[in-house]
Amino acid sequence: MGTRFEELAWCSTPIGELTLRRRREPVTGADVFEVKLGDEYLMSSLFTVAEVEVARLALERLEGDRLDVAVGGLGLGYTAQAVLADPRVHEVLVVDLLEPVIAWHQQGLLPVGRAVAADPRCRLVHGDFFAMVEEGRVDPDAPGRLFDAVVVDIDHSPGHLLHEASAPFYGPAGIRRLAASLRPGGVFSLWSNDPPDGEYLAALSEVFVDVDAAVVGFANPLQGGSATNTVYLATTP
Repeated sequence: MGTRFEELAWCSTPIGELTLRRRREPVTGADVFEVKLGDEYLMSSLFTVAEVEVARLALERLEGDRLDVAVGGLGLGYTAQAVLADPRVHEVLVVDLLEPVIAWHQQGLLPVGRAVAADPRCRLVHGDFFAMVEEGRVDPDAPGRLFDAVVVDIDHSPGHLLHEASAPFYGPAGIRRLAASLRPGGVFSLWSNDPPDGEYLAALSEVFVDVDAAVVGFANPLQGGSATNTVYLATTP
């Protein structure tokens, strides 16, 4: 495919083969960065509106400054970049299960990678975010630390998981453990590729207040129309 397709990195991980590639999208003419785990697409730079909105909408709910934010899932860096764009943010801690993804940012292989990795307010941590929430140590250097916001973009949706091991995070007990990582008035936000899930909203409402599912629309030139993602938002009492 010549310059229209390039594999930038490849490695074997405990959960499968991880590939970073860049391709020229024939419809838009833009360069698209994609990460695949085996045959499954994990992330793409083709559509990033909702990845930005999951951070922006969370921060929009918060007042004050010197905000501490935890992000579950580094991905291609657009969510972390959106957090860092808010001048009130004092520190953002980004947790990712895949160490190569962190390395790709540090090496500048991704469009926003080097800027995110080099920001002095940003810490990139290799770890299992769901296990860290379960154990009350979202910050491995400060167990029990509380955050103003926890922003999560890992699974495709609460009902479409990358691995069944994360299922407890979306149940009542997991939601309570997540809330324990937030300060009073703190905000939880979650990206989802699927439409709003009534059962998940009900589960969030048992622990949080001001629970909402924002439907984020964006242009989809590949299909000649638009598409939507969902951002779940909830605030601790």
